[in-house]
Amino acid sequence: MASTQEYRDYILDQLTGLEGISCRAMMGEYLLYCQGKLVGGIYDNRLLVKPTASAVRLLPDAPRELPYEGAKEMLLVRDPENRELLTELIQALYEELPAPKPKRAKKA
Repeated sequence: MASTQEYRDYILDQLTGLEGISCRAMMGEYLLYCQGKLVGGIYDNRLLVKPTASAVRLLPDAPRELPYEGAKEMLLVRDPENRELLTELIQALYEELPAPKPKRAKKA
């Protein structure tokens, strides 16, 4: 089941206090970025984030779930209604994750 645009819009609305939040559609789901860093995604109308040390600390009881078959486990954000926690979580993920690798220039 693909995620709905309404759920995507809801999650983005919850994150309006953060700068540099963006979403990219990917095969019926949405990848969630913070200032260019991939922090998680929306899969089957579930917000899943990377299981970094800070995410595990902020979401100690979060179940680990697969976004899709063959993927690495991620943490389920059960309470996306809590804007304060969600903002703290995304900021912590941003600070902990490495910068994205520069893209290679395409050969002509």
